[in-house]
Amino acid sequence: MKYSGIGGQAVIEGVMMKNGEECAVAVRKTDGEIALRKERHKSIRDRYKIARVPVIRGVAAFAESLGTGMRMLNYSASFFEEEETAGDAGRTEDKGKSESLLMGLVMAAAIIIAIGIFVIAPFLVSEALRKVLRSPQLRGLLEGVIRVALFVVYVKLISRMEDIRRVFMYHGAEHKSINCIENGCELTVENVRSQTTRHKRCGTSFLLVVMFISILFFMFIVVRNMWLRMALRILLIPVIAGVSYEFIRYAGSHDNVFSNILSRPGLWLQGLTTAEPDDRMIEVAIASVEAVFDWKPFVAEVNGQENREAELESAPAEEPAADESGIEILAVDDTEEDDEILNALDRYFEAPK
Repeated sequence: MKYSGIGGQAVIEGVMMKNGEECAVAVRKTDGEIALRKERHKSIRDRYKIARVPVIRGVAAFAESLGTGMRMLNYSASFFEEEETAGDAGRTEDKGKSESLLMGLVMAAAIIIAIGIFVIAPFLVSEALRKVLRSPQLRGLLEGVIRVALFVVYVKLISRMEDIRRVFMYHGAEHKSINCIENGCELTVENVRSQTTRHKRCGTSFLLVVMFISILFFMFIVVRNMWLRMALRILLIPVIAGVSYEFIRYAGSHDNVFSNILSRPGLWLQGLTTAEPDDRMIEVAIASVEAVFDWKPFVAEVNGQENREAELESAPAEEPAADESGIEILAVDDTEEDDEILNALDRYFEAPK
């Protein structure tokens, strides 16, 4: 599998794809038509050198992907809102501003709720068991286990909702389309359908890595004051996200035993956040990919590299012959040199003594 650099996200009845500065979202409207929106966005990492420093670049990428994802999610949702009345036509600009403000408030509320459920709640449970578990390392480990368990239960519960289930199906279509081109296959519905719904660069894997990295951080960062410990758990979230990004970045661009083993838990968890899409969903994902990525030369390059590797592997190796005793007999193919040696020997023995 060859790294393409494409990233994506499932939205309401659609798929968003991002490649470099280009971003596109394709949405299946209620009339069956695929609506496509494309835009260019210069990353903060391209504007500021400090944003390209390892770990810091992860924080910047996480913030940017969160903002872009919410914007595209809001765009996809706009197709399924109730039709505007004639009296609302003159208030389009004000409505757009109010929607942007509402989106910001929803994002802020979601972040606060997530911190409360997945950061503060496990911490308070571990603190309540302080007299039972005196070791801060054990309490940190317990806190991490509770955090992972809460996340898994949360994902499992929301996956029962029909709307969320369809988003997870589009999530599967997103992964399948990226896997298709990275495996050197033409981007068709048939080829995409045969791909796996798992991918090592998935945001689900990123969240799980964040939780595992947080266990390591909080097991070994020990302070006496409870309020300071709580504050550190919140303040270190960007740092943990940055470290986790570096791991996902490495795992997504390398295919070796080390990265595959460490990526396995995240791939398992994707069994909850992805589902097999139908062909109409795959068509939406393909439209989104083609809007930001010229896949044909990429696929040709992947296949060319694989063919060269196959030729090298299938080429017969020239091995020296061996007699029955197992002694190596080196084959020398130099007839001119042999003739000169034989002629010299003949002259020696035939010469008068």
